Parts: sequence; structure tokens; C-alpha cells
Amino acid sequence: MSKRKIDEAVTQARVARARKARDAQKKPPAKAARAEEPHPKVAKGSKEKSEIQKNRENLVVFAFRLTEAERNLIHKAAGPAKASRYVRTLAVAAARGDETAVKEILRGTTGTTL
Repeated sequence: MSKRKIDEAVTQARVARARKARDAQKKPPAKAARAEEPHPKVAKGSKEKSEIQKNRENLVVFAFRLTEAERNLIHKAAGPAKASRYVRTLAVAAARGDETAVKEILRGTTGTTL
């Protein structure tokens, strides 16, 4: 290779590096661009909804395993779409030692939740 061709190749490489550097300065890094984007605004809901959401922040999960037959019995006793509330209310009343509330829940006379 002649000296002239080598010089041209080196010059072209330098120009390419300079262009990449210039383009990199113009564009912020992809991660930084995402971090700087503002969060999408959420439409404000009713006051009740925001109160419910505030209360949910303090909740934790308590889970246990049971058989399918036991699950079906709980659903039958609680009624449609109320099994979790039924079990939670019953468990909390029992933990508090509130025998009257447990008996009311078992009879199905209470509609309150704890």
C-alpha cells in the first residue's frame, strides 16, 4: 500500500471517529433520556377512590393453603365473590377473641368488615 492510500485511510478513520463523537454529544444516552421523561399524568378520580388507594398502601398479604373442597365450602358459606372478605373478617374476629362476632359471621347475620 502506498503512503498516500494509508494517509487517506487514516484520515477517513479520524473523520468517522469525529462524526461519532459529535453525534454522541448531540444525543443523550438512551437510559438518561428515559429517566428525564416526565411521568404520564394520571386522571384524577373521585375522592373515594383516592381514599381506598391510600388505605391499600398499608395492606399486607396473608396466605394459606387449603384443599379444593375446603375452598368450595368457604365460597358456599360466603356467597358469590365474597369469600376473601368472609375469611378475613372471620379470622380477625377470632384473633381478637370476639366470640360474638365469630358466631354472627357463622350465622351470616353480619354485613360489616373489619
